[in-house]
Amino acid sequence: MSGAGPHVPVLLAEVLAALAPKAGAIYVDGTLGGGGYARALAAAGGRVYGIDRDESALAAAADWHEVRAGHVVPLAGCFGEMERLLAAAGIAAVDGVALDIGVSSMQLDRPERGFSFRADGPLDMRMGGAGPSAADLVNELPEAALADVIFRLGEERRSRAVARAIVAARAEKPIARTLELAAIVARVVRGEPGQHPATRTFQALRMAVNDELGELARGLAAAERLLKPAGRLAVVSFHSLEDRLVKRFLQARSGRGGEPSRHLPTGLGPKAEKSFELLTRGAVRAGADELARNPRARSARLRSAERTAAPAMTIEEAA
Repeated sequence: MSGAGPHVPVLLAEVLAALAPKAGAIYVDGTLGGGGYARALAAAGGRVYGIDRDESALAAAADWHEVRAGHVVPLAGCFGEMERLLAAAGIAAVDGVALDIGVSSMQLDRPERGFSFRADGPLDMRMGGAGPSAADLVNELPEAALADVIFRLGEERRSRAVARAIVAARAEKPIARTLELAAIVARVVRGEPGQHPATRTFQALRMAVNDELGELARGLAAAERLLKPAGRLAVVSFHSLEDRLVKRFLQARSGRGGEPSRHLPTGLGPKAEKSFELLTRGAVRAGADELARNPRARSARLRSAERTAAPAMTIEEAA
């Protein structure tokens, strides 16, 4: 991204309004990506620690003038590890945390990363390059386990038929390419209007490969522990599973109850103090102008909250 203008993520103005950046304050952009949030926070006078597990994103960030000037500090790793990463940089508390959950447009636009069902590439989907790939899951998971992943993380109603078709195809030869898998899924799933039949299956595999819901739960708990009193958290998610997890976390930690989730730590006990105050009653959505400029913003939801002085949940409670 050297020489280009900053990447503009969805709901940028709304995220900045939620975080209310101040000169001299310290922020975490837990999903650095193209740097839209990080560079905007730096422009407001903050010092930003930008976390990303994607080596290509970190390499691109090295050319930003904000990085060369020390206003944005890239950190390699997962945002669920933000406490450890910031401690290594000498930071024990921060004024704000921004999270933009899910796959980035830069990853989708590179077929060799294996995220897209519209362009041919190796069936990879790893954001950080380590651990099992999507091809490993597709070719090695038992049929029932594969169907469970596709149903639970992709909310695909035809998950059993998809898993059955995948198992039949891999019996002939290993499934190694994105378009190969997309074609298998398309034979048994009729996509909704405007949606590719493989959308939900690819989403499920990507989330499983990168443990995205587990990472989000760890990141929310870590942000709670890192934020100073009056520090703010802003989370942008793009589908219902992520948004539901964020909603339940903030409901529980603001004393509003909320249904339990196996991804989340135990919520507030009956006598626990609220650790967050919600900044809005519900999720903030993109306006008509942004939707016209960026259709990807259609599914984006922003939830934000301000940290109170109450103790955060302990690491044991969050485990």
